[in-house]
Amino acid sequence: MGFLIAALAASPGLARAQPADLFYERTVMGAADARCGLFAPGVAAALAAGAAQARGAALRAGVAPEILRESERIARTRAAAADCDSPDVTLAAGRVRSAFAGFAKLTRLTYAGDVADWRADRNIGRATRWRLTQDTRFGADRMAFGLAGRQGAGALVAVARFADGAEPYAARIVLRDTGRSSQPYLDRWGGGSTAGLPLARRLPPNTALKVYGAAARAPADQDLLPKDVAEGWAFRFPDEAVRALAGLDPRESVAVEFLFPGDLTRRAYVEVGDFAAGRAFLQVAAR
Repeated sequence: MGFLIAALAASPGLARAQPADLFYERTVMGAADARCGLFAPGVAAALAAGAAQARGAALRAGVAPEILRESERIARTRAAAADCDSPDVTLAAGRVRSAFAGFAKLTRLTYAGDVADWRADRNIGRATRWRLTQDTRFGADRMAFGLAGRQGAGALVAVARFADGAEPYAARIVLRDTGRSSQPYLDRWGGGSTAGLPLARRLPPNTALKVYGAAARAPADQDLLPKDVAEGWAFRFPDEAVRALAGLDPRESVAVEFLFPGDLTRRAYVEVGDFAAGRAFLQVAAR
């Protein structure tokens, strides 16, 4: 496949292309850009976000992770052998610029998942706002989770409202430890779509978990609360938790646990989904 064909398939609007093909093609062009300096930072970041989204879609469709790893290896090998000044590369790069120039101008985007969506917003304003957020209910309680700040990606935050007025003294994120387990634990292990698989059944056993405690707790900023909620609690997590979350398989889930006096815990689940793609989308505005 020539670089021209790859660029055509890399367009974010080509709905008929298979996610695994889009991942390969966008990876080829991203690797070629890293080597040849083909794109302005905004287009390069948009292309990276598109590759991450295609990877997540392919995994959710049942493509095995090892197939995608091999596809990425081949794509990078091929880009490394390309002539940066060749007509094919020049034409393909022009196609990518055209395809992703409009995408780079978007300020809001929703990333659909199996169970929940991530909503991305890279508008700049004076008030703190959600940059990338997923909402969930757990029992009678509600939580918004994601990246919040005035601009850029912001910090990883959980904002929760407890129906009975309970006040948690701490919170923590529980997720797969990739150093102990290189693969996700899914009830439908061995392939196939994960659509409809409950988030509670997407976490690994305790022996393969890693925990990040919240670095700060405070009453929630009104701008981060739902319009019909008057008050809640906000917990900010360390940057290492952001990187760990972005490195997980999009089919997985993570748990956010809120700790209360009397050794009581309430747990909310978050779908990993396209967190990495949404985070890359936010970086487009920062470049």
